[in-house]
Amino acid sequence: MQIYLENHLSTEDNETTAETISFWQAVLFWLKLGFISFGGPAGQISVMHQELVEQKKWISEKRFMHALNYCMLLPGPEAQQLATYIGWLMHKTKGGLIAGILFVLPSLFILIALSWVYIKFGHVPVIAGLFYGIKPAVTAIVFHATYRIGSKSLKNKFLWFIAALAFIAIFIFNIPFPIIVLLAALTGYLSSKKYPELFSHQTHSASHQSYGKAVIDDDTPIPEHAKFKWSRLAQIIIIAAILWSVPLISLFYIFGWHHTYTQMAWFFTKAALLTFGGAYAVLPYVYQGAVNYYHWLSPTQMIDGLALGESTPGPLIMVVAFVGFIGAYSHQVLGESQFIAGVFGAVIVTWFTFIFSFLFILAGGPIIESTHNQIKFTAPLTAITAAVVGVILNLALFFAYHVLWPKGFAGSFDYIAALITILAMLALFKFNQSVLRVIALSALTGLIIQMLF
Repeated sequence: MQIYLENHLSTEDNETTAETISFWQAVLFWLKLGFISFGGPAGQISVMHQELVEQKKWISEKRFMHALNYCMLLPGPEAQQLATYIGWLMHKTKGGLIAGILFVLPSLFILIALSWVYIKFGHVPVIAGLFYGIKPAVTAIVFHATYRIGSKSLKNKFLWFIAALAFIAIFIFNIPFPIIVLLAALTGYLSSKKYPELFSHQTHSASHQSYGKAVIDDDTPIPEHAKFKWSRLAQIIIIAAILWSVPLISLFYIFGWHHTYTQMAWFFTKAALLTFGGAYAVLPYVYQGAVNYYHWLSPTQMIDGLALGESTPGPLIMVVAFVGFIGAYSHQVLGESQFIAGVFGAVIVTWFTFIFSFLFILAGGPIIESTHNQIKFTAPLTAITAAVVGVILNLALFFAYHVLWPKGFAGSFDYIAALITILAMLALFKFNQSVLRVIALSALTGLIIQMLF
């Protein structure tokens, strides 16, 4: 099936010239993207830009960046939402669903397999050595993420102040992440009324480089399906509500409210609505709930899960699949069928984490386009992003503590882990090495150390 996208209308003969993008051609691309989308959001967005804007010319630079700006204002993984948005723009709702699902599906299968290997063979010397080297690398990666997000979002002293307050709130007073988000949003909204200049910077700006005429070009009219209609909005919201509530009610009816599966569904519903600023923003909340409150996995396992998430394709937030698998497997929620329990747990948390990403794009795309540059909408999100920097710094310090003092401050300091952390930070900060390369070299270092000692 093909979609015809009008490029221009001749006023002399009223004939429409159309370009075509095959639906199945798009499906093959989204499938390929799901297997090559390494490098976190920045790497994934770069791959999409290179393929869709520069090479295939399916969408223009301006329209691509316009879509990216929308996704940056939404909770959820922006790279996955960008793929969903472009797929939706090209081939309506089915195109958005295919693009978004295929962006996630390969990493889900890969993480289920790796989670099983981890839980079954994690104590084997070779596997243990690999993870010994990876953990310090993950610590360095989170510090680097703090710097990267902070350098882009903390554009003035006021935003630095919000970041500092957020760090103090979670590090010293252990205030829950959702409350920090709400306070930051309220601060941004109220401050913007008197000092709008504090929130006037743009997250992304489109370059003026031209790669030739695109199928969806700068002057291509908005497709009919992308225009706002109350009836369409209501229909999408109702369908999404059914897709969210029916599985949750079913889990409650079958297992009860306090069962692990039901609590996972409810917890990751809340997590999905708080992921302003990307995966690193929601990781502290996932840690607070999965490690401290529910005890689905240990702090060390959380670090290992993040390492697996960093080294597999797909959005980094897919680390939740690891959390779901390990939590359900370890708690034996289905008795002796531990592997089946783990798979079911991974699928549950993935479903409830990503369903809202599709809702925000399919229902909110036309709305967000009309409100994108209004300060009353952007200021709260700018303040939230600033607060996220402080929260991620807290997460980095948490990782550093568990990696460098594996037995607590009363135990010995791990000098070898500290050295690996420093080398990984040098590779990231000074030499701009990719996350995958840093993880691979750190894993190899850990394996060598394991063999020697």
